[in-house]
Amino acid sequence: MKKFLLVMSMLLLLTGCESVMNNPTKRVETFLNKYQIMDEEVLKQLDETLNNDSTLTDKQKEKYRDIMKKQYQNLTYTIKDEEVNGNDAIVTVEIEVYDFNKAMSEADEYLIGHQDEFLDDDHNISEEKFMDYKIEQMRKTSEKVKYTLEFNLTKNESKWQLNDVDEITRQKIHGIYNYQ
Repeated sequence: MKKFLLVMSMLLLLTGCESVMNNPTKRVETFLNKYQIMDEEVLKQLDETLNNDSTLTDKQKEKYRDIMKKQYQNLTYTIKDEEVNGNDAIVTVEIEVYDFNKAMSEADEYLIGHQDEFLDDDHNISEEKFMDYKIEQMRKTSEKVKYTLEFNLTKNESKWQLNDVDEITRQKIHGIYNYQ
């Protein structure tokens, strides 16, 4: 009898935990936490993106990967609102991330007045030298920016699922959204 009660208690506890986790806010928190803990899936997507980039050298890809890992670990967020309308929900979140867009924009502006620093042997602007500079500026940045994001969710078979995140939201999470 004690075993039966113990098993029933465990089932109730596990079922209760699942229902507590099955709400729009918790689904969004789980999604953002994957960035913070550098979940295997998040790092795999980052690696795939970098592997498909033919403009960066292997060394630049490695540095860029490290910069993004720093971004993920330091991403902070606050849930601002949750609106549920039947099987649809919107969770509003304020995130704070490193402002890599500003660092990249400032690097672009620097290039205009300092082209001679990035010339190759043929006196052409070396994309590789400039990208090294731009990545270094991103690495050194400590300025942060806040964005308000809206995540859409749909309830499917009584489970809340996060809808695909659009490109602008991804850029904001990565700190590269061009807000200027």
